[in-house]
Amino acid sequence: MKKLFIIPFLVFALTANSQVKSLTLKDALTYALENKADAKKAKLDVENSEYKIQEVRSRALPQISANGSLNYNPILQTTVLDGDNFGAPGTTIQAAFGQKWSSGAGISLNQALYDQSVFIGLKAAKTTREFYQINEQLTEEQVIERVANAYYNVYVTRQNLSVLDNNLINTNKVKDIIKGQFDNGLAKKIDLDRIMVKISNIKTQRQQVLNAVDLQENALKFYMGMPIETKIEIPATEFEVTPQVLFETPDATARTEYQLLKKNEQLLEYQKKSVQAAYYPTLSLNGSYNYIGQGPEMPWFKKPVDGAYWSDYAAIGLNLHVPIFTGFGTRAKVRQADNSLKSIKVDLAETKLALDLAYENAKKQIDNSIITISSQKENAQLAQEVLTNTNNNYAQGLASLTDLLDAENALVEAQNNYTTALLDYKLAEIALIKSKGELKNLLN
Repeated sequence: MKKLFIIPFLVFALTANSQVKSLTLKDALTYALENKADAKKAKLDVENSEYKIQEVRSRALPQISANGSLNYNPILQTTVLDGDNFGAPGTTIQAAFGQKWSSGAGISLNQALYDQSVFIGLKAAKTTREFYQINEQLTEEQVIERVANAYYNVYVTRQNLSVLDNNLINTNKVKDIIKGQFDNGLAKKIDLDRIMVKISNIKTQRQQVLNAVDLQENALKFYMGMPIETKIEIPATEFEVTPQVLFETPDATARTEYQLLKKNEQLLEYQKKSVQAAYYPTLSLNGSYNYIGQGPEMPWFKKPVDGAYWSDYAAIGLNLHVPIFTGFGTRAKVRQADNSLKSIKVDLAETKLALDLAYENAKKQIDNSIITISSQKENAQLAQEVLTNTNNNYAQGLASLTDLLDAENALVEAQNNYTTALLDYKLAEIALIKSKGELKNLLN
């Protein structure tokens, strides 16, 4: 009975695992944003920033603590006193103070009334949350870019594989014709050998491309956070050349990369103010209430009749700290913070320049790719016509086998050049969309 139960289960598991998942670009991007480790960690950073705010806020709230102690003093400290105070002038009395046992318990409170670093810390913590929110957005854009690029690489390599499959089919047809002619004494053995070598080369090339497909699919799954064993299929309708708006230059300062640096600059400004807060005085309120018991024996649960005496005491006070001289340490820290701010301003200018460059390069690549696509498409159509004519001429004995093989090679090369031009266009399209800050539009 166990075997009868296990066998259907294994069949179901193998069938489920062998199912092919149709994957559009939108599906791939959505899956990646939900499952890729980078995107998950970015969300956790945003969540963690809330806890950092709570941590800083706690410094502005009352700090309350309880304490307790139990001490045994095997040797009591003695103090030398003047006997005049005890009716024995001219003598010295050595007296022990305290008891062998003492125990105490109490509660204390400390409340910051004025601390410039706490107020600045609260503002910095909120800015940190905004920083991680922008960083999450940037991480998502990076995930989208990687997945989209990998997606189109897989598509193009599969197209190259399809070209080789068609080439193999056509070459096998030619082989059958030559073999028939050879069997009837109408063709030379060298022609049959040449076509067999051609088929072998195509099969070798096909295996190499097939391996490349597997590697690129695995890379795509990794970028998506998808299990590597999942079988995927990319619909051909996903690969289209769409017009792009190339008239308006986007505002680089609105890009996520630039905004993240601006938020980091704001954090550095708060860091400088936090260092400068060391120049300001601090004021805090503190209070405590304690209860202490003493006696020759452990005073717990004992009363005065047992020799244990309990008493309470309390204190309320203000603590004022005014910095006067710190050995120029604070000044050195402020100057370090100034240098950090100057450095990030340089990064901002460099980043804006790089973003503008990326947009201009993407525009040029788009223009060049459109021209190349049009040219290669016409070239592939012409190569197909040449192959068809050469094939007909070969069947009629008007063309040599060399002419036929050359025509096949030319068609394969033209078709591969066309798909490569399509890939260049799509990669440039992604770069252009990225430079415009619109990568998330790919999810629509």
